[in-house]
Amino acid sequence: MDVDPRHYEHVAINDNDIRNVVLSYLVHNCFNETVESFITSTGMKQPADYLEGMEKRKRIFHFALEGNALKAIELTNQLATDLLEKKEDLHFDLLSIHFGELVRSRKCTEALEFAMSKLTPFGKVQKYIEKLEDFMALLAYEEPDKSPMFHLLSLDYRQQVADSLNRAILAHMNLPSYTAMERLIQQTTVVRQCLSQELGKVTCRS
Repeated sequence: MDVDPRHYEHVAINDNDIRNVVLSYLVHNCFNETVESFITSTGMKQPADYLEGMEKRKRIFHFALEGNALKAIELTNQLATDLLEKKEDLHFDLLSIHFGELVRSRKCTEALEFAMSKLTPFGKVQKYIEKLEDFMALLAYEEPDKSPMFHLLSLDYRQQVADSLNRAILAHMNLPSYTAMERLIQQTTVVRQCLSQELGKVTCRS
């Protein structure tokens, strides 16, 4: 039976639920050693399905985050065959990270050659054209990190792509692509919106 959102604060929270939320977060973010310590200290059963491929996911995530996108692509293809063929947006973002790293290193000739061989095919699709133009514009600046398109070279951009890649791999492995904590926050946001709307209706009647 569903609980009235107004009574949530009176609902007791099971310790096992809390542990599962914490474990979900640790596994999702590939904190291998912390996962092992947490399982040992709490006496929880080791979730074999969750731990599958965690070390490989960790390596892929860090390669993408550090800008070594080609290595991230290589390992992704080994772990999740055909994933990047199905997720063209993600494949484009990874390739664009490598292009950006070449531009940042002022390897302009190599960057152009890479763009011609790997990024040009995406230019046939309308939704990629504007972003391609932004990346190509980076070549015009002596200091691309200070250009109007600097965000394409930022850690935040790489973090966003790495997170998307991690979620895609998890989904490919039939595992939750979002942590229990993230789902809980989403549900809490919905509850708050419902309560705000209800409060608004009460205020209007008054």
